Amino acid sequence: MHIALFHQYHHNPDCPATCRHYTFMGELAKRHQITLLTSNAWESKRITHLYDWVPPGVDLISINAPYSNKMGVVQRLQAFGAFAAQSLLRGLRMPKPDVIWGVSTPLTTAWAAGKVASFRKVPWVFEVQDLWPSFPIQMGAVPSKLAQRQLYKLEGSLYRQAAHIIPLSTDMERYILDKGVPASKITTLVNGTEIPLAAQVAEQEALREKLGLQGKQVVLYAGTYGRANDIPMLVKAAALLQDQSQICFVFTGQGYDAPLLEEAAQRQKNIKLLPPLPRHEIFHLFALAAVSVVSFIDLPVLQANSPGKLFDSLAVGTPVVVTNPGWTKNLVETQGCGWYVPAGEAEILASSLKLRLRQEQKMDAMRQNAQRVAREQFDRLQMVPALEKIFEQVIRERVLS
Repeated sequence: MHIALFHQYHHNPDCPATCRHYTFMGELAKRHQITLLTSNAWESKRITHLYDWVPPGVDLISINAPYSNKMGVVQRLQAFGAFAAQSLLRGLRMPKPDVIWGVSTPLTTAWAAGKVASFRKVPWVFEVQDLWPSFPIQMGAVPSKLAQRQLYKLEGSLYRQAAHIIPLSTDMERYILDKGVPASKITTLVNGTEIPLAAQVAEQEALREKLGLQGKQVVLYAGTYGRANDIPMLVKAAALLQDQSQICFVFTGQGYDAPLLEEAAQRQKNIKLLPPLPRHEIFHLFALAAVSVVSFIDLPVLQANSPGKLFDSLAVGTPVVVTNPGWTKNLVETQGCGWYVPAGEAEILASSLKLRLRQEQKMDAMRQNAQRVAREQFDRLQMVPALEKIFEQVIRERVLS
């Protein structure tokens, strides 16, 4: 079958970001024709050039739609609109696919995928990566009540129009069910990780020595320094642990709060900043850490998210501290692979790290549990047959209708 993927934010393993769709496309292209419609925003941000920009066998339709995490609201809206408009036009001109796969964020990409599917008279599958528009609205990026109503109306229409919906967590699934979408139309496929890449990670002493982390218990934050990630809370927790000379907070990433971290690293000896790392190297840093932190501010919509760094950490056996009281809290507590700290509570985070990192047997058990649950539940390669089945099902249903 011919699958057309509409995804504004394509990355490959040379980039400092998760590569869910790179993995999926690589496997699907072995048996099917894949066309990717994406922006060229991240191609120039490749740190290495070890991988093809798209997997072998994937046809690329590249759209000039610049984007940066430093953009303001107006600039982001312009970028979203530009990509949606151009992907709509290019989607109408490309060879007719059997099924269209539209990925949000942003919601405008899913809109374009749905429009092309309607014009081309083919089914489309809606992959919900973040709960839009609830996320930007709760972040205060959409103050207009009229605009909010229009965005919620668009969200509801996309749920109704899609032949099938793929949320990235059980909490997202519950949110969509509450919108009146039947359960038969929803299949949850969590973000997941690349278990084979994680399995290549070996002893990290050389890296530890290179980074000057000998004898340190590393508390790692690897990811975006965005407004939603509560970086100020992590800086405060590090400040509270300055008397614990064996604990070092290591950050790698980029985003809005980078200046805050740069200032803190100059002031606090227990903070080390590293540049963004490509996907294929990040597992080595997770393996070096004693624990990683997946932090977010206290917004209800963020309880449903499915952060890639959670799965990457678990894949190499590194326990995770989460600050969302949703499904990730339930995961680390029931599977014994980390612990929960309420969002914004730097004092609780600091005291829990001080206590837990001394409990060697409990930390060893968490490490074993982390690898087990990652291999059993979060291997992206194991998700491909389910994804393939969804595409085949919606095509079959369209033929029979």
